Amino acid sequence: MNLSDSQTGGPGGSPRRVSAMEAVLGHLRGAIERGDYAVGDKLPSEAELCRALEVSRPVLREALRALQTMGLTVSKTGKGTFVVASTVEDPTFGDYAASDLLEVRRHVEIPVAGYAALRRTPEDLDHLLHLLDRMENETDTTSWVALDSLFHLGVAQAAQNPVFRRVIEEIRDALARQSAFLNELGGRREQSNGEHRAIVEALVDGSEHDAVQAMSHHLDRVETTLTDIVRSAHATSPTEGGPEA
Repeated sequence: MNLSDSQTGGPGGSPRRVSAMEAVLGHLRGAIERGDYAVGDKLPSEAELCRALEVSRPVLREALRALQTMGLTVSKTGKGTFVVASTVEDPTFGDYAASDLLEVRRHVEIPVAGYAALRRTPEDLDHLLHLLDRMENETDTTSWVALDSLFHLGVAQAAQNPVFRRVIEEIRDALARQSAFLNELGGRREQSNGEHRAIVEALVDGSEHDAVQAMSHHLDRVETTLTDIVRSAHATSPTEGGPEA
């Protein structure tokens, strides 16, 4: 079974290039949800899976990390990867569950955007516009995710309240993990760039209302993409058969 070639697919029927990692993830996730691998089972070794699925070890490891983020597996050093759940309930990013992270983001980042519209300095706007330009031209996912974190910190900084910035710094690692997850599995980068641009335009205009609306829309889209990923059992799986291990 060769999953190394990207394929076409995407949630909601929209065409999108599916990476080899997504294909491997969809295949393994489908196998777990069908019960081919039951709770408590150990997955085949990395070497076995690479041979069976005809993918490189880096691609396989990304898929295995995504399975763990989804809460389907745990990896035990020196022992392997074990199935711990048969369905995805609430992905975990670092120390925080996705639902907890989103709840806090709504209560913090939405009002922060409003304050930022009223309090931002010319230096704040220059910084955010520079970040936007870099993000819109960045093609490397890791670099884009780092810029994404800096963007949200920049909005908090523009609110001129150090407590807000400290809160965002506390969840920064989780935000980065979530951002990478959504971009890899949800194709979110281009949409995020547009949503970020709308936020900054509201800050430039000094419109508290528009800034609040733009940040709210951004977080709504984050939630929708997460929900699509959680609900999509076989969207990226090219086969209904079990793993060839």
